[in-house]
Amino acid sequence: MASEGSDMGSTGEINGSGNLMDFLDEPIPDVGTYEDFHTIDWLREKSRDTDRHRKIASKSKESIWEFIKGLLDAWSGWVVMLLIGLMAGTLAGVIDLAVDWMTDLKEGVCLSAFWYSHEQCCWTSNETTFDDRDKCPQWQKWSELMVGRSEGASAYVLNYFLYVMWALTFAFLAVSLVRVFAPYACGSGIPEIKTILSGFIIRGYLGKWTLLIKTVTLVLAVSSGLSLGKEGPLVHVACCCGNLFSGLFSKYSKNEAKRREVLSAAAAAGVSVAFGAPIGGVLFSLEEVSYYFPLKTLWRSFFAALVAAFTLRSINPFGNSRLVLFYVEYHTPWYMAELFPFILLGVFGGLWGTLFVRGNIAWCHRRKTTLLGKYPVLEVIAVTAITAIVAFPNPYTRRSTSELISELFNDCGALESSQLCDYINDSNMTRPIDDIPDRPAGPGVYAALWQLALALIFKIVITIFTFGMKIPSGLFIPSMAVGAIAGRIVGIGVEQMAYHHHDWIIFKNWCRPGADCVTPGLYAMVGAAACLGGVTRMTVSLVVIMFELTGGLEYIVPLMAAAVTSKWVADAFGKEGIYESHIHLNGYPFLDVKDEFTHRTLATDVMRPRRSEPPLVVLTQDSTTVEDVETLIKDTDYNGFPVVVSKESERLIGFVQRRDLLLAIKSARQKQDGVVSSSVVYFIEDAPQSPASSPQSLKLRRILNLCPFTVTDHTPMETVVDIFRKLGLRQCLVTRSGRLLGIITKKDVLRHMAQMANQDPESILFN
Repeated sequence: MASEGSDMGSTGEINGSGNLMDFLDEPIPDVGTYEDFHTIDWLREKSRDTDRHRKIASKSKESIWEFIKGLLDAWSGWVVMLLIGLMAGTLAGVIDLAVDWMTDLKEGVCLSAFWYSHEQCCWTSNETTFDDRDKCPQWQKWSELMVGRSEGASAYVLNYFLYVMWALTFAFLAVSLVRVFAPYACGSGIPEIKTILSGFIIRGYLGKWTLLIKTVTLVLAVSSGLSLGKEGPLVHVACCCGNLFSGLFSKYSKNEAKRREVLSAAAAAGVSVAFGAPIGGVLFSLEEVSYYFPLKTLWRSFFAALVAAFTLRSINPFGNSRLVLFYVEYHTPWYMAELFPFILLGVFGGLWGTLFVRGNIAWCHRRKTTLLGKYPVLEVIAVTAITAIVAFPNPYTRRSTSELISELFNDCGALESSQLCDYINDSNMTRPIDDIPDRPAGPGVYAALWQLALALIFKIVITIFTFGMKIPSGLFIPSMAVGAIAGRIVGIGVEQMAYHHHDWIIFKNWCRPGADCVTPGLYAMVGAAACLGGVTRMTVSLVVIMFELTGGLEYIVPLMAAAVTSKWVADAFGKEGIYESHIHLNGYPFLDVKDEFTHRTLATDVMRPRRSEPPLVVLTQDSTTVEDVETLIKDTDYNGFPVVVSKESERLIGFVQRRDLLLAIKSARQKQDGVVSSSVVYFIEDAPQSPASSPQSLKLRRILNLCPFTVTDHTPMETVVDIFRKLGLRQCLVTRSGRLLGIITKKDVLRHMAQMANQDPESILFN
């Protein structure tokens, strides 16, 4: 090899090119890519995309074929959105149908076709009466099937035992699949997706295995009856679809910033199918998840959410030909005096949000720092056992949470058979069926109130311990359930007060005797919005999701009042919602746009190296050898190195990424024989001729970033934080009069912000 190298050196000289080798005129594979758990450089990705556009535009004038290729490139974004919408809608439909069937499987089985859920089984039956629409001979509880009895102590014990066993089986399968095949499939996924969209790389988080396992285990986890929802995980599933389809087009697969535009739209499609709320999905992506959301992404998100909602509507998983999850029809308007209880529900939502965030984060922190974290399967089994054992005796916690919310939202019509509608009827009442006046509550309502109060306490406690376990777990539905229960209790209280005291001054103006004044279902809806807002701190998207979810368009003002109140109350105790808290708990480098930095520090206070530390590691433009570079890479773990004219002058030339250096040297050693450890590395355009006896030099001008972002040492940190946020920088160099002084990375900024907020700066784990 050495002799071949010297021969090449001599032939190079004969050809008059000197022995300078610029193999970098052809691109090196993988240069410009990122390692796992690193932050992307938004500016670099943006400029690469602009170059690509320019190239396509200039080529499209050359021939018809190039023009067609340019058109295809322009359309590729819409094609990806179409595919994401179709796949997200299909998966959501399948998940909904599977969850319905498996939830009912815990209580019984359909004899005519075992794959039918309870509802589907009784639809197909000819022997079902309207009053007993849940009872039909084809559907049998486990006790009827096994011991031939549906009533009595032995039947109850058998049903209880099988309910708990099915729940444990589903939960065990879910946690085992997550542990063995896709550890990233656990949790809600929204905190990680927020971090990924802010420019962080988590390889495998949106991979094929994660998609498959998350879809399967989500069905199992929700069916097990645990206090969790499927909405957050559906956003993760949709983003996995987005990642999968963006790999089909090099425009997205090779550019991390462009890929994030696709993922933002996929998140919108996820919420669109989770709630049947396409516009709410777009607003959720904009308000809650996305970091960079240009206008183009807004239109594409809208299109993806539309296709996803249309696909779900075609599958019709709820069997009511509607897209919405909890359709409501209230027959009375709301009155100004009711704003007071609505605002009270907002206060309750804010307080519950604070309690939940603090309690859940304390528990998750305990899980991370104690032995508990080493036994995830045991934890899931224990929580499932407690949930199932406590839930079964209470009819409101036994059924699925979505069914519970649906019943709490419902208005009591003449045909309702629910215990919540057991009012004492006036025998000489002759009024239209849908406008029933307020009536005194019967024994059924009082029994239901007790059961709901117990269900509320149970849900509040168990949800704190459930969210964050090693299974897919969403937060929207449990939060809404807590709010809906509280709201319904308040609603019934206000209704009874209005009935018994209609001569009070607050009821006199709008509540005449014999009129239908108060709708308890509306209070449940407002309470649900308040609690969800308290936990996530959403406002605009929350209200839109709620009215799309229920179809209750005229109740926007009560929903807005509750959402704003819950946000104010929760923010008074701490600015972070549950997702931001989990991001901080996991130590992800997330610079929140909503955070304000008000401290009067300068760039020189934050930059590395500090006074006590060794000087900054730099490369020189024309006096570093390959061996020097390799030693530097081996001895340090920095992600990049500034390049200066010389160590004496320290005038800045540019910045080179560690990964690009590694790949370039590796590629040069493989392809060119003259490159040895003593070869000089040049970062300049016109490298000098080197004598024939010396080894071949290596020219790495192509991988040098000639315009790294710089600030002076007296730049206020407020400005630096703003620059990092708005431009999505990885690092920023600090200079004085052109001389390099130090470097500030995103991690340094986050640590400084944590320190200023009296938090542990070492909690930022990743770079």
